[in-house]
Amino acid sequence: MSARTATVSRDTNETQITVTIDLDGEGHLKGESGVAFLDHMLDQVARHGMIDITMDVTGDLHIDAHHTVEDLGITLGQAFDKAVGDKRGIVRYGHAYVPLDEALSRVVVDFSGRAGLFMNATFTRAMIGAMDTQLFSEFFHGFVNHARVTLHIDNLKGENAHHQAETIFKAFGRALRMALAEDPRMAGKMPSTKGTL
Repeated sequence: MSARTATVSRDTNETQITVTIDLDGEGHLKGESGVAFLDHMLDQVARHGMIDITMDVTGDLHIDAHHTVEDLGITLGQAFDKAVGDKRGIVRYGHAYVPLDEALSRVVVDFSGRAGLFMNATFTRAMIGAMDTQLFSEFFHGFVNHARVTLHIDNLKGENAHHQAETIFKAFGRALRMALAEDPRMAGKMPSTKGTL
């Protein structure tokens, strides 16, 4: 496969974001969003997805984190869509179960070309650090709508909200890694009977 990299910028009155990704990277996250817990979660995605993510983010955090979190999801989704190309030769589907102590989450992704988020997660706290747990769904909505993927997220159990979130993001990274892997038996072929995704 040729290099699967992309750089995307988003500039609005609320945020200025540039994201560069390498889908075949070494699992490094560089840069900060200004939302420390989100950075911790994106570090999990990079590490467990073996994806290099570099981000330069300025957002209106004096209001709250909503615009920054959502727009980072949008920009990251756009970068994934651009980097993955026409999807020939990839596995397409990925799934992962990840535990962390008492918490367990399942994430399933399909690089279908059709955006859809189906998220079932009830966090035991409204805030984790300075991050509102409602913003996780905003991040993932932004991502799926612009990466054009179908994403199912289920937190199956958990008592500690930090553990709940971490299992979701780790499983997301692992599922991405599986879906984006090169399938030698599908080399040069589209993983769909439609002939396009």
